Amino acid sequence: MTLQRVERRSLPDEVYDQLLAQVVEGQIEAGGSLPSERRLAEVLGVGRPAVREALQRLAHAGLVDVRQGDATRVRDFRRTAGLDLLPRLLFAGGDLDVAVVRSIMEARQAVGSKAAELAAQRAGSDAVAGLHAALDALEAATDPVERQRHALAFWELVVDAADSITFRLMFNNLRAAYEPAFNALAIVLAGEVEQLGLYRQLARAIELGNPAVARKRADALLQIGHDHVLAALDALQESR
Repeated sequence: MTLQRVERRSLPDEVYDQLLAQVVEGQIEAGGSLPSERRLAEVLGVGRPAVREALQRLAHAGLVDVRQGDATRVRDFRRTAGLDLLPRLLFAGGDLDVAVVRSIMEARQAVGSKAAELAAQRAGSDAVAGLHAALDALEAATDPVERQRHALAFWELVVDAADSITFRLMFNNLRAAYEPAFNALAIVLAGEVEQLGLYRQLARAIELGNPAVARKRADALLQIGHDHVLAALDALQESR
């Protein structure tokens, strides 16, 4: 294990981040054990309460199994963790993980298309008005990052109109996953964000209560971004 003495931030946060990195980067494999609480405190230069709190957070996240009087075992996060781990996986090891980006784009398209379908069934007049207002703001914006933020606000309203708490929480996690690369993605996704006509058609389908058309328009729109991101990833891999 390669750990560093804690110098900044709250101690439990710093301990948590270092141990989390060990787990998600595979430096400690599933089934392996962490050093004892006492040993971790010595190596990190912190008190045992800070280590104990960090271990409890890891346990709540489904990453380790803490048992009184026994070693703390690392769990297979692919089977036990939640979507909130995505932002950390995106840059595990310090480099952008292409497979994680691809999976995020796939989930984005699946969730967005279904949310649009549900929004067409459930959206009220206030929600529809919000969608059109968001698109007016998108049309008026000129900066790529600003346009991306307006597009994201539009999709947030679509998900809210779908009236599905599960989709809403999934949206939150997917957004958190790509926010660290927001500026770069704003450029890559510009081709999608520029499709104002498709956005308008989608909003209109939701307004008219046409689920099939709403899903079709959403899928076509999100496919553009999906293709552009994958093309950028392919170019990135070829340059390495």
